Amino acid sequence: MKKIIYLFIGCCFINIGCDKKLDLVNPNLLTTSSYWKTREQAYAGCTAIYNALTVDGSYMRSFPGLTDSRGDDFKGDSPWLDLVLTGEFIIPTTSAPVFWIWRDFYLVVNRANQVIANVGKYSEAVLTMDEKNRILGQAYFLRGLAYYNLATTFKAVPVITEPVANPGEYFAATATEDVLWAQIYADLQTAETDLPISYSNVTGLDNGETGRATKGAAAGLLGKAYLYKKDYAKAGAQFEKFFTGSLKDVYGLMPDYRDNFKDINENNKESLFEVQFTEGTGTDINWCCDPAGSWKQVQAISVTYGMEGAGFSDYLPTRWIYDEYKKEKTVDGKSDPRLLVTIASYEPDDNSTKAYGRDWWNPITAIYPRKYTNDGVGNGKAFEGAAESGINYRVLRYADILLMYAEVLNETGKTAEAYPYIQQVRSRAKLPDLATTKPGMSQAEMRDQLSHERALEFAIEGQRINDLIRWGWFSDPAKLAELKTHDADFNTYKPGHEYLPIPQQELDVNKNLLPNSAN
Repeated sequence: MKKIIYLFIGCCFINIGCDKKLDLVNPNLLTTSSYWKTREQAYAGCTAIYNALTVDGSYMRSFPGLTDSRGDDFKGDSPWLDLVLTGEFIIPTTSAPVFWIWRDFYLVVNRANQVIANVGKYSEAVLTMDEKNRILGQAYFLRGLAYYNLATTFKAVPVITEPVANPGEYFAATATEDVLWAQIYADLQTAETDLPISYSNVTGLDNGETGRATKGAAAGLLGKAYLYKKDYAKAGAQFEKFFTGSLKDVYGLMPDYRDNFKDINENNKESLFEVQFTEGTGTDINWCCDPAGSWKQVQAISVTYGMEGAGFSDYLPTRWIYDEYKKEKTVDGKSDPRLLVTIASYEPDDNSTKAYGRDWWNPITAIYPRKYTNDGVGNGKAFEGAAESGINYRVLRYADILLMYAEVLNETGKTAEAYPYIQQVRSRAKLPDLATTKPGMSQAEMRDQLSHERALEFAIEGQRINDLIRWGWFSDPAKLAELKTHDADFNTYKPGHEYLPIPQQELDVNKNLLPNSAN
């Protein structure tokens, strides 16, 4: 089975207290008490969590866009001002896309909570212990991922770990950052323990399926979470599992960088976790709400990022990131091959004068996103079909594990040991040996080098803003000045606005919710 086909089940049940004479049960609708009985329902409930990763506020469109645009590699270029103002760090608290991100990652949390609470009660007569652990492990992983995204986007949010049982629990208070990150660590630790390395040999309804969360996904994301909070010892211990521990030889780099962003060769050896999208199902594109049965399981990054004449062109790469790719030639004297995978530009010297399979039709000096668009797979769809993309969104790649481990080594005084891990990523791009071109770098020099390496490897992958926050660039006057030279959007940055604001409509209805530094 190439991909999980996401199913929707009603995971939110409403109880209305009225005269008992009116307490009628609709036989056509499931309730909490009538659901969570069978083996099939446990699996379907788990699959419904994944479904919440494919709606507009999560990975379908808004979360990647509003995350990418806050980096120095991407900027808004849209008549929809929310997309421009986000990158300029002046997005209002009433922004609809900001609210959608909040709404949809809490949708993930809500569904995960229901699986954990209800599947946790299943007896072995219904689910074997292995099946139960796998289902719960996925729920813990997906809840941990949702809270990781909420924490890195909004800084401090409520932590809800159980289904809401009564109206008095609707208004959860903002948790401290320590509590929030402790929950992320705990969820991912549990997931790593419970999940299999793969589903190829498991016994159950998920046998042979790809796209589900695995032990490697949990181990890698847990390491990334530790690194974000600069817990280098724990982060390093997680990453070492991929080189000397149980995950050794499970993952590796794909020979062709482009294979990470096409709609073929998905769920490959470089992918630790990706969100599954597919074409050919449904009749409607869902832009705002829980999907109906007719909803297409496609991502709309393709049309949002698509160039003029093939999409909305709501965002553009910065000239800075384009120039970064040009700084260093490959060992055979060519441009970094990641440039034309990431950015669509007119490059006759590199035999690239086409876009979407057609001759270049925009100004030859213009540059556009290519990564995660249908141009990246040579798909020549007309504008009307540009949103019809089945390209999976890669949440975590092995290349990230390599560069994050190099960062841990550098930050713990082992700078010389970082070179080989960086070089694996560089060698795939046919760049010369860093140990030869820049031997004996200091810790500070290696930090700058890693910033450059990560920018080229992960441009337009929702990584850059989190890297900048983690490195403390927003509070460093020299680095902030450097960012302003990369992207004029940073000229309107104000301290604390590296995060998105807590949505105003949430603050209005929940008096226990606190604003953050961006409000």
